[in-house]
Amino acid sequence: MQIARFTPEMKKTHTILVPDMLPIHFNLILSIFRQYGYHTELLQTSTRKVIDEGLKNVHNDTCYPALLVIGQFMDALKSGKYNPDTTALLLSQTGGGCRASNYIHLLRKALSENFPQVPVISLNFSGLEKGSGFVLTVPMMIKLVFAVLYGDMLMLLFNQCKPYELEPNSTDKILASWQKKISSEFEKNNFFSTSKTYKEILDDFAAIPRSKVQKPRVGIVGEIYVKYSPLANNHLEEFLISEGCEPVVPGLLDFCMYCAINNVNDGKLYDFKNKTTFFNKIGYDFFYSKQKQMISAVKKHGVFNTPHDFEHLRHNADKYIHQGVKMGEGWLIPAEMAALAETGTENIICTQPFGCLPNHIVAKGMSRVIKEAFPIANIVAIDYDPGATKVNQENRIKLMLANIKNRNK
Repeated sequence: MQIARFTPEMKKTHTILVPDMLPIHFNLILSIFRQYGYHTELLQTSTRKVIDEGLKNVHNDTCYPALLVIGQFMDALKSGKYNPDTTALLLSQTGGGCRASNYIHLLRKALSENFPQVPVISLNFSGLEKGSGFVLTVPMMIKLVFAVLYGDMLMLLFNQCKPYELEPNSTDKILASWQKKISSEFEKNNFFSTSKTYKEILDDFAAIPRSKVQKPRVGIVGEIYVKYSPLANNHLEEFLISEGCEPVVPGLLDFCMYCAINNVNDGKLYDFKNKTTFFNKIGYDFFYSKQKQMISAVKKHGVFNTPHDFEHLRHNADKYIHQGVKMGEGWLIPAEMAALAETGTENIICTQPFGCLPNHIVAKGMSRVIKEAFPIANIVAIDYDPGATKVNQENRIKLMLANIKNRNK
């Protein structure tokens, strides 16, 4: 099978489609790509056609995230909105044990029949694919890190304001305004003063007129794609807000630190050192220093709840599971569940995609242990797959919320 490659010349002619996952973060990330001359567009389709296209183009043993991403790409190409001759697709590859790193080949196979001219770009930091015309330069990568930081702050504050806003869509307007401002700061290379920017963001969100009646806080943990993607989790955050709850979602920076420290841990477990472990340790220390800065800014401001300290998460993990267990978001899931439970968010939804066995083992297997440690914890595992209906998923969540109300009587 001949593979279409993204060449440097295509930078001027092609539109690069990006699958949906974290709308707040991805809008910032794509603005950075555009600043460097890449024409990018975030796909936000969430119809049944996406699932149907996924089922047509991959076998039924494929994990749900891969099915959705491939389905979203194929649905976009068949919609007639994009010219296949001037369209490219971007797919991330994490490396490691996740099967998703191999699904770029399934996507190319799906394209080979009807759209062989469409190149697929691999976004990875593991050297999995080389020779692409899509090049991540050092300045771009630095901006991407800050996009994650600012995205986490915006997501944290949005979820703490949206359920309580007194003026409809006032939180959305502040969010859109700050996404535009931060994108502009990236363009001006004026994005390093995070402390000053955090203070301004916190002030703007704090000024939103909000109800003072505390609503039930519901944590969302699980496999990274289903946890974050509105397409995959059927707009879970929006549903919780509509049901009178405050969603609590761990930041993307946690996952970045999780990936970095896993590489460092591997070196310790298997007694080796190389440049990968060296640079991952440097990356982890940098990420963690930035997270502490964010936590300090939120704590100093005094209005909003702070995100969890990642070193505390690791300490939590050690109580229940070994940090060598890393497949399917491994030790991170029980660590997040424990951290949520001990800080007052006893109601937790664990999102689980079809086809990810390690995720099911870790999430469901560790739920009992967490409940034993925190008897008040109200944990429900929700499966997401092509055959699961939104109504059934929402009914299970409503049952969990009913338990909250009964407990509070």
